Amino acid sequence: MTAAQPDVSVIIGAYEAMPYLVECLKSVESQTLDPSRVEVIAVDDGSTDGTGEYLEEFAERAPMSVTVIRQENSGGPSGPRNVGLGKARGRYVFFLDADDRLGTEALERMVAMADEHHTDVVLGRVVGVNRNAPQPMWGRTLPRTDVFSSKIKFTLSAQKLFRHELIARHGMRFDESLKTGEDALFTMEAYLRADGISVISDYTCYYLVGRDDGKHVTKSGSYTLRFDSARALMNLIAEHVPAGPRRDFLMLRPFLITLLPQFGPVFLKDSEEVRAHKLELARPLMDAYWHEGVARRLKVNERLRFHLVARGRADLLADVVRCVRDKKAPTLHIDPRGGRAYLAYPHFRDRAAGLPDAWFVPTTRETVTVEEFKLMRTVHFRRLGKMARRVLKVRRAA
Repeated sequence: MTAAQPDVSVIIGAYEAMPYLVECLKSVESQTLDPSRVEVIAVDDGSTDGTGEYLEEFAERAPMSVTVIRQENSGGPSGPRNVGLGKARGRYVFFLDADDRLGTEALERMVAMADEHHTDVVLGRVVGVNRNAPQPMWGRTLPRTDVFSSKIKFTLSAQKLFRHELIARHGMRFDESLKTGEDALFTMEAYLRADGISVISDYTCYYLVGRDDGKHVTKSGSYTLRFDSARALMNLIAEHVPAGPRRDFLMLRPFLITLLPQFGPVFLKDSEEVRAHKLELARPLMDAYWHEGVARRLKVNERLRFHLVARGRADLLADVVRCVRDKKAPTLHIDPRGGRAYLAYPHFRDRAAGLPDAWFVPTTRETVTVEEFKLMRTVHFRRLGKMARRVLKVRRAA
């Protein structure tokens, strides 16, 4: 007789996870979803700290079905997750990192949300414990949305509830060739293929735990891995979304989250050789995906840095990065001729640099002082007044 299909397969990839694994498994054991509706597939990825033994002890006493797989170290989180996917029987799968833990009602709430609204992916509110967690997408609960109508593109970690049928239909797996950003690739593909996505903002479903030893996957690895991750994500977006505003909207994520930090304060600490190498790695990405549709969505300092990266101007870029690092507020420059406002970052109207004024025009995402806002508003109304007087003059003449 075949056992009834569980609602959720909780997949846990674990490597050197003690003592964090203890709290992680407690959070699974305390779920309000009936244990008969849950299965756990835990993959010990070659640990030597007792992780595998603790998983086997848990399997013996847990109220739900637990499968423990022990294997040699695969070198990253993708391998264990893919092994878990191959064994999963649940209607949904949830990827739980062995360092982290679930809110008590997490699985029950997420399954109920997906079932009620027929969505393929459910995001449960995430909070950080001794580390930062993504924030923009938790403003309100969204029973049904998509990646273009919300801010979910800024959370591409794998800790989501995914409909198993969606994964199976498209043969989705984590890219084991990527050593960082593999979850972003998987999750973005799921977002793009999903028939509806839900967001739970009124209950904390997931606690993202920062390890005291600092050994977290997102904090490790060479800078070259970040470029590999950005390239893979940009290519995926381009493959699934035709050129245009929707693609530009999604491209903000790899540009801002993956690439921009490589041209932040760390750039000032890089050797000349590393700086040159970063510009070399960025060049094909800038050639393929950097254009005005993306640029106009960014703040001046972000846009300016990417424009300089595209031009290969490490010398000018360092000056802008230094200004950003030191948190120096740029002067608000109002052009007396046309009333246009600019943020005068380094090399604004520097003839030797030859940078276009358009690169310094602030967007709606900029932060300005109250005095600067009043000045911009005054100039704006003056321009409107001049336009109105010209229109009135034309009408009277007519």
